[in-house]
Amino acid sequence: MQESLESLVTTLESYRGRDKVIRTICYGSQLVGGVLSQKTPPGRPSSSDLGNRLLLFSAQLSHCRTVLRLFDDLSMLAYSRSYGLGPEGSDGGLRWISVLNNVADQLFYPCEHVAWAADAKLIPARSERWWLLSTALWGASLVLGTLRSIRLIVLLKRRLRKCARAGEGSSETSSRSQLRRQMRGEMLTILSSMADLSNAIHWMPPGFLWAGKFPDWLVGLMGTIASLIGLIQMNASSSDQ
Repeated sequence: MQESLESLVTTLESYRGRDKVIRTICYGSQLVGGVLSQKTPPGRPSSSDLGNRLLLFSAQLSHCRTVLRLFDDLSMLAYSRSYGLGPEGSDGGLRWISVLNNVADQLFYPCEHVAWAADAKLIPARSERWWLLSTALWGASLVLGTLRSIRLIVLLKRRLRKCARAGEGSSETSSRSQLRRQMRGEMLTILSSMADLSNAIHWMPPGFLWAGKFPDWLVGLMGTIASLIGLIQMNASSSDQ
């Protein structure tokens, strides 16, 4: 119990950790709120009322994350500059997918900032266009991230086959175990990206695939799945370090 509490406190003390916790609570509230408000049995109006309150709470947490992202541009720019065109000698396809992914992420932030400022009446602009553009960039980033993970899995499988042909030494066994762990991590990333991408498509204009057709509980479910995977991966990374 004490270790769990200390782990939670450590997570909340970091910006990324706090954002992931807020994200999980946000989508979890939308999931439960959507289920409760969807159908209310006769004589139980309190369930619908609780569901609506949870949906409002989820919306406030989402707005909180939007405001906090106002300060992410510089950190994203620093990461993009440090990555550049990717390390020399690495796989060319992987490098260019990562570069395009960084470009999409970098453009996402200012578009979302303009949309937020327009909604807040800070600038004279139509927020709908900017929200659409930021959602499209987010979706593009998710697609590129999925392609990157697929490419990584292919490369890891090649390395795994090389290790298998190398023999059964202790170092080779350790290498294979590490490669399998990395592959599982990339598979989780694909699952997380697909869950988020389903929501990104839902928030596109009506007529585009299943845009606008998800009920609140399904949006919450997809977001909760992606959020929990993010928390698992963050904790796994911390454990490895």
